[in-house]
Amino acid sequence: MALAKKEVRPSGRGTRSRTRPFVKNKRGVKNWKEAAAWLEWRSIEDIECITPDQAGVARGKMMPSNKFTSNTSLALPSAPFMMTISGDYPEDGNGFAYPEDDGDLKLVPDLSTLSAVPWESDATAQVICDLVHQDGRLVEFTPRNVLRRVIAAYAELGLRCVVAPEIEFYLVRKNPDPDYPLIPPVGRSGRPIAGGSGYSIAGVNEFDELIDDIYHFSEAQGLEIDTLIHEEGAGQLEINLRHGDPIQLADQVFLFKRTIREAALKHETYATFMAKPIQGQPGSAMHIHQSIIDQKTGRNVFTNEDGSEADAFFHFIGGMQKHVPNALVMFAPYVNSYRRLTQAASAPVNNKWGYDNRTTAFRVPRSDPAARRVENRIPSSDANPYLALAASLACGLIGMRNRIKCDTPVLTTANEDEIDLPRGLLEAVDLFEADEDLRDMLGSVFCSTYAAIKRAEFETFMEVISPWEREFLLLNV
Repeated sequence: MALAKKEVRPSGRGTRSRTRPFVKNKRGVKNWKEAAAWLEWRSIEDIECITPDQAGVARGKMMPSNKFTSNTSLALPSAPFMMTISGDYPEDGNGFAYPEDDGDLKLVPDLSTLSAVPWESDATAQVICDLVHQDGRLVEFTPRNVLRRVIAAYAELGLRCVVAPEIEFYLVRKNPDPDYPLIPPVGRSGRPIAGGSGYSIAGVNEFDELIDDIYHFSEAQGLEIDTLIHEEGAGQLEINLRHGDPIQLADQVFLFKRTIREAALKHETYATFMAKPIQGQPGSAMHIHQSIIDQKTGRNVFTNEDGSEADAFFHFIGGMQKHVPNALVMFAPYVNSYRRLTQAASAPVNNKWGYDNRTTAFRVPRSDPAARRVENRIPSSDANPYLALAASLACGLIGMRNRIKCDTPVLTTANEDEIDLPRGLLEAVDLFEADEDLRDMLGSVFCSTYAAIKRAEFETFMEVISPWEREFLLLNV
């Protein structure tokens, strides 16, 4: 039985102490026999077999639970994993081509991810699946497998990765018409939410019942929230997850996004992970904390035995400084993402690093030597968590392999200087495709597929006439 976690969380009804029975996901279901027993004990009727596409959207199939456990073969075409966020498909070219044999790919359930879907009215479960070819080979261009590829590269060196994501998002009023700007929601007080509420307890309490549902939905799925705070934006919240294995943490972010959206809808509100959803408000990030462990000794390789910084620590940062700008399209995957990466948006727009310096792209938080880690502050919350983790860890590993030297740490404000990163999606795609080290680490097929999707999304965006164009060009040019 899982131990209860003592949590103190302020509420609009006065500070209260709660003992919440967090059910830690111990990856307990190991085989089909245990899965069948798990489903039967919970009287599960339906099961969602899901897997993230390039955007992090859940794709898959739903079926009765008795069919799921009857050794039924699950298949999906490859097309959904070559599709843009708008449902279009890229053209052949620049190294991308659709497979000649567009046969079905096999969905292989990762039974350790089996969990409830608490917002459904009927008893429903979900399981995250991997995609393999008919002969059992991993499909290299799917996001979960891209992350697996990077983790395997670390394992070959006797290393394992530990990560901890932090995800920011906005709550906004329902907006069925995309031509209208998003508006902050009305809170429990009945007043519209204003900005400037960083770490405000009152700001959190405005959404007390919605946050309760986020906690309840999370507990039912075995997801653990470390902390929840109100950020600077109007209706902007941040959830921090506990550190752990990259695949498991990417799975948690994938499920958390679904969970938070469903909890918001229950309260007639939208939850959005757009990088810059509201003009004049701060953007939303997905910060990633990273450390690397020696599998044999269990020691953090960023730290020497005497507690000082190891060469691997500086090389990891050096790799990020050199290659993260080239991998930016995996951290900032949409046109909207680059609206966050401006000097006026309080986001890191550089490739500098510093000790406990939040204006740098790569921050080294205060910690004891055993917990030394590097925080990548560049990713937007709209990034696919599997791809953002894969890219960040890949850049660090390239640095460690090639012994890339990092710059000296920055002690002053760094995000008011010139912008060191690509300013737009197409520029980011060009840099991404030209980085041979990244291509080798992430896989050529994935890189060509992902770049083609991003180019197609940009062309779709260019078909839309914006309000700025109508306001300033309509009668002036």
